[in-house]
Amino acid sequence: MKKLLYVSFALALSLPVMAQETYENANIATKDLNGTARYVGMGGAMDALGADLSTMSSNPAGIGLFRRSTIAATAGFMSQQDAKKFDFGNTSHVTFDQIGFVYSSPSGKSSYINIGFNYHKSRDFNYILKASNGLNGASQNKLSYLKQADELFYPEGTLDGANVNGYDSQGNDASTFSQVDYLYYNGLLTREIEEGGKTVLDFNPYDATAFNMDRASKGYIGEYDFNFSGNINDRVYLGVTFGVYDVHYKGYSEYTESLSGGNVTLADERTITGSGFDVKAGIIVRPIENSPFRIGLSVSSPTFYDLTTENVSRLDNGSPYGEYDGVHSSEAYDFKFNTPWKFGLSLGHTVGNYLALGASYEYADYSSIDSRIIDGDGYDWWTDSYYESSSSDREMNDATSYSLKGVSTIKLGAEYKPTPELAIRLGYNYVSPMYNENGYKDGSVWSPGTWYSSTTDYTNWKSTNRITCGVGYQIDKFNIDLAYQYSAQNGDFYPFMEYSGSSKSFVNSVTGETMSYNNVPGSTEVSNKRHQVLLTLGYRF
Repeated sequence: MKKLLYVSFALALSLPVMAQETYENANIATKDLNGTARYVGMGGAMDALGADLSTMSSNPAGIGLFRRSTIAATAGFMSQQDAKKFDFGNTSHVTFDQIGFVYSSPSGKSSYINIGFNYHKSRDFNYILKASNGLNGASQNKLSYLKQADELFYPEGTLDGANVNGYDSQGNDASTFSQVDYLYYNGLLTREIEEGGKTVLDFNPYDATAFNMDRASKGYIGEYDFNFSGNINDRVYLGVTFGVYDVHYKGYSEYTESLSGGNVTLADERTITGSGFDVKAGIIVRPIENSPFRIGLSVSSPTFYDLTTENVSRLDNGSPYGEYDGVHSSEAYDFKFNTPWKFGLSLGHTVGNYLALGASYEYADYSSIDSRIIDGDGYDWWTDSYYESSSSDREMNDATSYSLKGVSTIKLGAEYKPTPELAIRLGYNYVSPMYNENGYKDGSVWSPGTWYSSTTDYTNWKSTNRITCGVGYQIDKFNIDLAYQYSAQNGDFYPFMEYSGSSKSFVNSVTGETMSYNNVPGSTEVSNKRHQVLLTLGYRF
């Protein structure tokens, strides 16, 4: 009968510092194209045209073009193409995407001061991932074994109920020993043998023939923007927006490897909640007095995130290998990270009252995402509040600078009015890849982000293309707008990092076979194709 080798990962492997991993941070740092139906229908290319609530986030100066007070709300429907339901993940869902207002007050003959608020869903996490492929002898459990074999950590354990922990060569906790390593060492790689008249633990990895990954995620990031803006003589428009972010993410995955004689499944459930804030500023100028042509500039500070994450993971061993089963791991901790600065340049032009044209360019260097380690806390007597101090996680940030890169976003849009009441809109978005082609989730980084990691998979997503269209109709002070967005993105999925380049080999004491150090999983193509319909109701007064 197998003995149970289990002690909570949280009890055995607690660190006084917390941080997060590159690919998980990148998933939170990105934004979708979302907002009012007019904004989405024109591909978001309204940063210089302004006079739309959604420009409060992209170029705050756009709110300075309002001449009347306005209120609007948006709801919609989103579906994922070529997806099948998994666990709590649905292929389609109803969304509430935006609500906001602007109060406009004249401050002179041709000048206005405006105050506004707008909520919009800046990120929709609803996504179902399915990936499967052959492994040709590589395996996730072999990765855990090779990390130890190269002395990134040392598994040590006894049979008195203690668990297999990870230590470095000086006996200190090894930050490269992840929750995944813990689960494999305690649930699959370990067996009891007799050596010198004493029962000791022996460790062996196992080749896999194929893998299957299913993941469902849901949730959102809500962005609450507070704007102050105005214009000077209808020629220069200025604005500043203070943004607050509300993060809600939940994901569940089952990763299965086919071994000789059975399957091994690693199940992981993770939630991320918390908040963030940023400051955005913008300016729009009409350089020619008698021309409606406009030039816009905008800048956004990093979003400073303060988040909490929890996970529950388990290893279900259906193979004949390993001495112990039923192994679980759970963690809960706080972490911080900062997104990059974002800069924007936009152009806008109108022809009469029947045609509007917009173009925007944005740039953000995601290789500069700052993962931070919470390394202390204290109490401020002056403000009667508690605070947390943090510092940059240099090791993880080096991995980020290798795997991520600068992203350019191009937005083009047009609106045509065949009659004063009816508007027809078209838009296009191109977002360059955030991930380097050779980037990877590095499980050998000496960082708390590795220590607390409970998955090894990652996807290097490629460019995003969005095609949008829409119609709008105005009845007196009311307007109704409808928009459609098709978004497509492909990516290369990897179940775990490549571990190769060594000529060394070792013998598996269970199977007797000589095994290579090389552990290369190869990539599997995945996609994220989404359809979205938005409806906005607005009122001007």
